[in-house]
Amino acid sequence: MNTSVDAVTFSDLSRNPKSVAERASRLGRLRITHRDAPDFYLTAADREEQRDETLTTASRLFLALMKHDPSARALLLAMPEVFPWVRHLSTEEVRAFTVELVAALSDAAELDLDANAQEVITGWRATARIKADRAQYEEALRPTSGDFGRVEVAP
Repeated sequence: MNTSVDAVTFSDLSRNPKSVAERASRLGRLRITHRDAPDFYLTAADREEQRDETLTTASRLFLALMKHDPSARALLLAMPEVFPWVRHLSTEEVRAFTVELVAALSDAAELDLDANAQEVITGWRATARIKADRAQYEEALRPTSGDFGRVEVAP
């Protein structure tokens, strides 16, 4: 968890890069806030490599569990604790979510595709949200027909 002590402005980095780099090295990771752009982190390479190795190890562990237990019982039992909203999904949906999530975590670890895991979680959370609201779920199940026109994508 970051505190204001763990962050500096981009201007601070520009004015005093050596001091900021020393602080980042001491802390292991330092948030750089930027008024006109997304924040970013200044991180020691060895720390980032350790994080990558940790993710790879966890991903491989999950894949091995799935390989040796095709029912994924241990993972399925853990899902409601990690994602309480899965209670609105069917058993088959929780299993599908688990399989998709493990695959996405593997992609993050092995292929540096970090966004996929969050997309899987977001998609299944949206499904659970719709199913939690009976009226909204019944509406979603109604057949549709025709062209609903152009879809605007929000930025």
